[in-house]
Amino acid sequence: MKYFELPHTDLNVSQIALSCMRISEMQLEEVETLIEKALSLGINFFDHADIYGNGKCEELFGQALAKHPEWRDQMIIQTKCGIVRKQRYDFSKEHILSCVNESLKRLQVDYIDIVLLHRPDALCDPEEVAQAFNQLIDEGKVRYFGVSNHTPGEIELLQSYLADPLIINQLQLSIVHSYLIDSSMTLNMSTPYSIERSAGVLDYCRLKKITIQPWSPLQATREEGSFIDNPHYEELNKVLDRLAKKYLVNKSAIAIAWLLRHPAHMQPIVGTTSIQHLQELAEASKVTLIRQEWYDLYLASGKILP
Repeated sequence: MKYFELPHTDLNVSQIALSCMRISEMQLEEVETLIEKALSLGINFFDHADIYGNGKCEELFGQALAKHPEWRDQMIIQTKCGIVRKQRYDFSKEHILSCVNESLKRLQVDYIDIVLLHRPDALCDPEEVAQAFNQLIDEGKVRYFGVSNHTPGEIELLQSYLADPLIINQLQLSIVHSYLIDSSMTLNMSTPYSIERSAGVLDYCRLKKITIQPWSPLQATREEGSFIDNPHYEELNKVLDRLAKKYLVNKSAIAIAWLLRHPAHMQPIVGTTSIQHLQELAEASKVTLIRQEWYDLYLASGKILP
C-alpha cells in the first residue's frame, strides 16, 4: 500500500480508504476480521457516517475497537454528519455538536480525526458551522474538517468563516460516472458530455489542495449497480480484462487504479465487506496506468474525445 500526506494536515494516509457503510448487517467477529485484514493490507483510513445503518455501523466498529484498543493508533477515522434520516439536512450548531458527540460514543474513541458535512444544507448558516467546528477543536474532539458532495461556491462560503482549511470533498466518481471530468474534456461542444454538472469542482479542489475522495468507484448507475462484468459495459470490461492480465490484478483493481492515476491525488473509498474483494482492491495501489491505458478505459466507457 502506498501512502500520502493529506494536504493541510499531518496525517499520512493510505491511498485507498475503507468505507464502513455496509457493516451493520455483519456479526462483530466479522467486523473484527475485516478491520484486521484492512490494517494488514496497509489500509489505515476508515470512513463512516452517522446515517450508515442508523448508527449501527459506528456502533459495531466501536465494539471492535473496544476489544482491540491497540488498533486506534494505527487508524485515521473519518465520519460524516448532516443527514437526518432522509427527512432533512441539518448543519445547525446544535445538530453538528450532538452528532459528533453521539459518534464519539458509538465509536468508543476520545477524538475523531476528520468530520465531514455530508450533503449540502440549503439552510446552512456558515457562521453557525464555524462556531460548532471551533468548539469541537477546542474540546479536542475533532482534528480536521471537510465536506461531501459540495460545490466550489458552497465550500468558499463555508471557508470564509473558518480559521482552518477544509481538507476533503467526498464526491461520486468512477470510470462510468465521470461527470467531474467529462465537461472539461468536451468544452464548448453540443454533446451530452459537455453539459456542466460539476461546477468545476475537480479543478477547484486541486487549486485549493482539497483531497477528493471518490465514492462508489465501481458503480455505473444506481439502477445498474457495478460496471464490473456488467453486460451493458461489454467494451469497458474487455479493456479492464486486458489491463488486469497485464498487471496481474483483477478488473476492480484496474478501475481503482484509473482513479489513482489522476494527478489530483484522489483517495478512493471502497465499500466492500468481502475479505477477498478487499485484498483484490488493495492491489490497485501497486498499479500505475500509462496515459494511453487511462484514455482507453475512459473511451471504452462510452465517452468521446473532440
